[in-house]
Amino acid sequence: MPQTLSSTSMFTPCGFSPHLHTSKEDEQGGLIFQDGNLTSASLDALIQHLIPTTDYYPEKAYIFTFLLSSRLFIEPHELLSRVCHKCIEQQRLDDPVLDKARIRKFGPKILQLLTEWTETFPYDFQEERMIGHLKDMIHRIAPCDEAYWKKMNQLLQTLNQKLATLSHGQEGIVKISAAVSDKLVAFKSKPPSIQREILSVCSDPYTLAQQLTHVELTCFSEQKKTSNLEAYVKWFNRLCYLVATEICMPAKKKQRAQVIEFFIDVARECFNIGNFNSLMAIISGMNMSPVSRLKKTWSKVKTAKFFILEHQMDPTGNFYNYRTALRGAAHRSLTAHSNREKIVIPFFSLLIKDIYFLNEGCANRLPNGHVNFEKFLELAKQVGEFITWKQVECPFEQDPNIIHYLHTAPIFTEDGLYLASYESESPENQTEKDRWKSLRSTILGKT
Repeated sequence: MPQTLSSTSMFTPCGFSPHLHTSKEDEQGGLIFQDGNLTSASLDALIQHLIPTTDYYPEKAYIFTFLLSSRLFIEPHELLSRVCHKCIEQQRLDDPVLDKARIRKFGPKILQLLTEWTETFPYDFQEERMIGHLKDMIHRIAPCDEAYWKKMNQLLQTLNQKLATLSHGQEGIVKISAAVSDKLVAFKSKPPSIQREILSVCSDPYTLAQQLTHVELTCFSEQKKTSNLEAYVKWFNRLCYLVATEICMPAKKKQRAQVIEFFIDVARECFNIGNFNSLMAIISGMNMSPVSRLKKTWSKVKTAKFFILEHQMDPTGNFYNYRTALRGAAHRSLTAHSNREKIVIPFFSLLIKDIYFLNEGCANRLPNGHVNFEKFLELAKQVGEFITWKQVECPFEQDPNIIHYLHTAPIFTEDGLYLASYESESPENQTEKDRWKSLRSTILGKT
C-alpha cells in the first residue's frame, strides 16, 4: 500500500546486534578495539584519530563513518575548527619559522582529508565558517609549497560546482512534489474521457520499466533533506495510485485485464533491472482494494507471474525474500561491467525505516560515556551502500513523453478509485452498495 515516513511498523535491520560482542578487547590511545575493529572511544580520541600527521593518514572507511556520525555530537563547523586547531598545535604552524620539510609531508595529507570531506559531505560547506577554516589551514601551509594554492582553488571550484548542482536538484524535486499533490483530485465522470491511458503512451513494458528507472534514479540521487525524502515517498504513492487508476479506468473487462497483465510485465522487468522501489509501488497499486475486488477482471488475467513477484516482496520474515534479492542485486553491482548491471534501487521506505530503527534503537553513547562506534559502523555501511547506488548513471535513453505522463497524468483519489471500481463491477454486498450510492452522490452528484 502507499507509504508514509511515520515510525510505525518499523523493521529491525538484518545482521546487526545493538550489543557489543564478548571478545578480546584492546585499547590504543583511548580507542577501544575488539577483534581488531574499533568499537568505542571518547569523542576527543575519535577526533584525534581523524587528524593526519606526517606519517599517518586515517583509513577512508573511518573518515566516512566518523564524519557521518560525528554530527550527532558536534556541529561540522566546530569539528573542523577543532581539527584545524589540533593540526596547528601538533605541526607547530604558528611558529615564526616553519619546518618546511615536515609540512611538505603533512600538507598533502591534510589537503586529502579536506578534499574527501568536501566531496562526501559538501552541504557542510554551505556555512561561511567552514570555508573560513578551510582557507585558514591552506594559508598556513601554502608558504612551504606554492602548489597548495592551486590545489585549494581547485578544491573550492569543485565544491562550488557540486553545491550548485545539489541546489538545482533540490529545486527540481520540490517542483515534482508540488505537481504530484496538485493532481490528487476526484473526477466527475468515469473515464474514457479523463485522460490518455498508459498503453497509448507506452505499450512496451520493458520501455516503461526503463523510464520508471529514470525517474527513480533522478529522485534517488537528490535525497539530501527531509523535504526531498518526503517528495520521494509522494512519488511512490503517486505511482501506486497511477497503476490503480489505469486499471480501474477502462470500461471493458478485457481492457482492464490487459492493463493488469501489462503492469505485471513492467514489474517483472523492474525486478530484473534492480528497481525494487517501482516494483513495490506497482504491486501495491495492484493490491489496493478497489483493484483487488475486481474478481471478474482478475479471472481473465494470467496471475502466475504476479504471484511470483508478490512472493519476492512479501513482508513475512522482515521482508526476507526482498532482502535476499537486494543482496543479489548489490553483489551484481559490485562485479558489474556496465551501468545497466550496476543499478540497485532499494524499496526506499524500508531503507529509511531500517536506518531510523538502527539510529533510534541503539544508544549513541555507552554507559562509560564513550561513543558507540560499532553502531555507527553499521549505519555507515547502510548509508555508504546508498551513496554508491545513487551515483550510478541511468544507461537507458530518456523518453520525455513517457516521463511527462508519469509525472502529470491525472489520478483518482481513493474515493475516485472505489467509484470507478464499483462502476466497472457492481457492489457485491450491502456495505459496498451503500458506499457506491454515497460516492455517486458526492462525486457525481447523482442519487
